[in-house]
Amino acid sequence: MSLVPPYRPTGVLFGAAYYAEYHLSDRVKQDLDLMKQAGFTVIRVGESVWSNWEPEEGRFELEWLLPVLDSAHERGIKVILGTPTYAVPPWLQQAYPEIAAERATGNPIPWGARQEVDYSHPAFLFHAERVIRKVVGRYADHPSVIGYQVDNEPGLELFHNRGAFIRFVRRLKVQYGDVDTLNREWGLTYWSHRIADWSELWRPDGNSLPQYDLAWRRYQSELTTEFISWQSDIVREYAHEDQFVTTCINYPRKAHDDLKLSAALSVTAGNPYYSMQDHLDVTKELAPQTEWTTTGVAGLFRQADRLFSSRQERFLVTETNAQSIDGSANNLPPWPGQLQQAAFALISRGAAMIEYWHWHTIPYGAETYWGGVLPHSLQPGRVYQEVSAIGAALEKIGDALDGFEPDGDVALLWSNDTRWAFQFFPPLSVAGRPDPASYERIFDAFHRGVIDAGAQARILHAQQAVELGAAELAKRYPVLIAPAFYVAADRELELLRDYAAAGGHLIIGIRTGYGDHEARARVDVAPAVLREPAGVHYEEFSNIDEPIPVTGRGDFSSPATAAATCWIDGLIPEEAEPIAEYIHPRFGAFPAAVTRAHGSGRITTVGTVPDPTLSAAVIAWALPAAVADELAPSRALPVTISSGTLPDGRRAWFLFNWSWDEASVTILRPTNDPVAGTAHEAGTALSIPAWSTRILLDG
Repeated sequence: MSLVPPYRPTGVLFGAAYYAEYHLSDRVKQDLDLMKQAGFTVIRVGESVWSNWEPEEGRFELEWLLPVLDSAHERGIKVILGTPTYAVPPWLQQAYPEIAAERATGNPIPWGARQEVDYSHPAFLFHAERVIRKVVGRYADHPSVIGYQVDNEPGLELFHNRGAFIRFVRRLKVQYGDVDTLNREWGLTYWSHRIADWSELWRPDGNSLPQYDLAWRRYQSELTTEFISWQSDIVREYAHEDQFVTTCINYPRKAHDDLKLSAALSVTAGNPYYSMQDHLDVTKELAPQTEWTTTGVAGLFRQADRLFSSRQERFLVTETNAQSIDGSANNLPPWPGQLQQAAFALISRGAAMIEYWHWHTIPYGAETYWGGVLPHSLQPGRVYQEVSAIGAALEKIGDALDGFEPDGDVALLWSNDTRWAFQFFPPLSVAGRPDPASYERIFDAFHRGVIDAGAQARILHAQQAVELGAAELAKRYPVLIAPAFYVAADRELELLRDYAAAGGHLIIGIRTGYGDHEARARVDVAPAVLREPAGVHYEEFSNIDEPIPVTGRGDFSSPATAAATCWIDGLIPEEAEPIAEYIHPRFGAFPAAVTRAHGSGRITTVGTVPDPTLSAAVIAWALPAAVADELAPSRALPVTISSGTLPDGRRAWFLFNWSWDEASVTILRPTNDPVAGTAHEAGTALSIPAWSTRILLDG
């Protein structure tokens, strides 16, 4: 993998994926005229139609896209060109059936959707390289092309193919050296799983051991990183220095590690899909519609914060909702104003591009009811008008957000290893069954607490936190939360301890410090490494089916509705002070949360998955002050404020009203509204209409 120069965006790109080839008639010029009128500055093309680029093996048709690129350039619309490797043509799967991915050993995925191939297979890579070179070689010099998207949402499948498994074993040999080491590290004495030779390692289909599964998931993520890095290197042979290379990450996918994957790219790009309508009403609690969409305002912000976390840099949104996104039985178009709110919510957390999926709603195929900017009639309607208003606002903002860096009052530690481990061994359940989304549920409980407390979150991968070091972490982030940091090496837990000693306030969630780097339960008193500095330990833990009320103690005040959910650690204080307790005949014997000074800082241990009110109360108690207090300390939900710094030291502020009722916020500093073209003095009471956003720049 070669070093890829980072992409430094200017302005906020705005547009949609555009598939002229999906139309039933030629309307390229009409479409692009409408896009120009809507303020579009970018489109993404070409990534879904390998069979158009290469209709028969070795016969390429490359000119069909030229009218789109020429027409875009004539209108000043930039283009992101995609490589078509995620959707293989019929001739390829028929002539080379061995490239089919296997979800279980010997069971090829039937062809007829997309991403059915094992992209580590040499035969697939041969044909993929050929079409990549043809497409990129043809259009790299076109003046409209500003960058490339290689593949599309990689990591959908875990490959059980023979070749993939053989390469997995070879990598284990390099990592562990000999079978005795593997037997010891994985605990293969259990149930007579010890192996005497590498040839005895069984296939993953029937595997029951979490250590094996974690190694398997790490390996599958490596395959994805290697595939995308390989494509990036090929594209870089043709790309100009000012053209970026990325892929669009679907973060819930099984087989990628976004930290390593994004390191091979010029810029992170991703596809945050979210539930709309009442799902964005902060007064309501609604379940997610799908496993790949979030619910709630905090869920939308968490997706943006995850995108920023991959490189700790501004990012591109390559796909997001324009209308309803899902199958034919799930139709929830946005309330008026919600599209603008979502766009600026993403921008306020670091997005340098907003692209909708997609321009026009397709009249056929699996995604017939995945709504685009234009409906099936292709006549501009309400959504087009709202999108146009966003485009007009971005045109007025111009390059004012160049160099923008979102604020982070509270850092939260993210662990892909723990997410994978919890998908195999979930600690939580739903409807009486283990919940593979346990990690996200625990993490989101704390992330939402940050948002509801009026603060802003910065998500850090464990590796990024280690690279910063304890002193720098404490300097940047007064509060650091480790929710469910289960798969953790000693040095990572020591970093958390040292962060508190350096002056930070560490908040420990359930399962943190319970496992080691191999996902083995530590043979130690929990929470390992952190027990002594935190002044607390526990011996037992329990799932709970119903919320249990929690009340505050001492200087910690919790709302009357605060509750523990899902899980309880039986915390036993040593030198820690209880700050919250359960109202329960048995669990009342244990504190719900305890705190203890450590060095120049503090460690607070939360022994449950806090409900939104409890989580927000903990964050508000732990955080000295939020950045948004500098603008509007009297704000309250349904209003949220996001902010970030500009290179000249000023701040940009984004004010959101997530409700049907008009809200008012009094600001304490002079600002300018670049969209309305107005200036506001300190002390001004600003009206925020229902489902709307206001953008302010320090005056």
